Amino acid sequence: MAAALLANVLYSTGFVLEKRALAALPEVDIHRPARLLRLVLGSPLWIGGSLALAAGFGAQLAVYRTLPIAAAQGIFVSGLVLLVLLSSRLLGEETTGRERYALGAILVALLMVVLSLREGTDTVSRSAPAPLVLTVCLPSLSLGVWLYGAAERRSRHRHRKSTTGVEYGVAVGLLYGVSSLAIKGVSSYLTTSDLGGAVVGLLRSPYPYLLLFTGAFGLVMSQAALQRCRASLIVPVCTTVTCLFTAVLGTLAFGEALPHEPVRLALRLAGTVLAVSVLLAMPKHDDAAPQPPIGAKELTPP
Repeated sequence: MAAALLANVLYSTGFVLEKRALAALPEVDIHRPARLLRLVLGSPLWIGGSLALAAGFGAQLAVYRTLPIAAAQGIFVSGLVLLVLLSSRLLGEETTGRERYALGAILVALLMVVLSLREGTDTVSRSAPAPLVLTVCLPSLSLGVWLYGAAERRSRHRHRKSTTGVEYGVAVGLLYGVSSLAIKGVSSYLTTSDLGGAVVGLLRSPYPYLLLFTGAFGLVMSQAALQRCRASLIVPVCTTVTCLFTAVLGTLAFGEALPHEPVRLALRLAGTVLAVSVLLAMPKHDDAAPQPPIGAKELTPP
């Protein structure tokens, strides 16, 4: 629990620092990844945010060795509250009433998942068949990249309403969901004995290569999306998709059984359904009208 809460703090802080750094940089483009990397690596604030995210990755490894996948994802969602608070204080982002209700519903879903836990009764799996992991991950990666490309094409239409970032958040969330499964797989190879054998076994597994792919593409895609959209919305959407993907497909892939007691099972399933419903109901476009340029004269009808 302590490692999961620490990961929340590190991830929320890292995303907000990166968003603030990106606001001061020229517009980045996923079609020019070398320029994007050159810009962000020249920002000390962005580097600080990326280091916080890397530390959160380390805390997540510890979580996956001690908690079931579904339980861990439920706790990770709690970081959304801290993220919204930091976004409001440090980035000046305001959330709408509908978005605040949505975040509140997500926290209710979190409470349901937490209440479904019982120490000593939930199994924590250490491995999964590699073909099954690839069967789950490869289509998800393809879908995430396709969704991101579709959101990019729609954003180029000038007469469309400005997007809130839901589409970007879903796309990046799928990539991070695959990354989360890969982190779970890597955690199973962490050992203090036979280090050489553990390294060889890890390199023979699909996990380091999935991490490499999702790390490279996720970095480019997430930075472009963060610069264009509000962190207080895109990160919660991304986090929700990641958690649901990992909780549902990760539980199946790693063979971690759901609770047998009817009440605990109902709480865990209801929390998942609620989070999905909230995600689907979130607004896709910003309704705020653009402000006229300073000094422009207002036109009135004759």
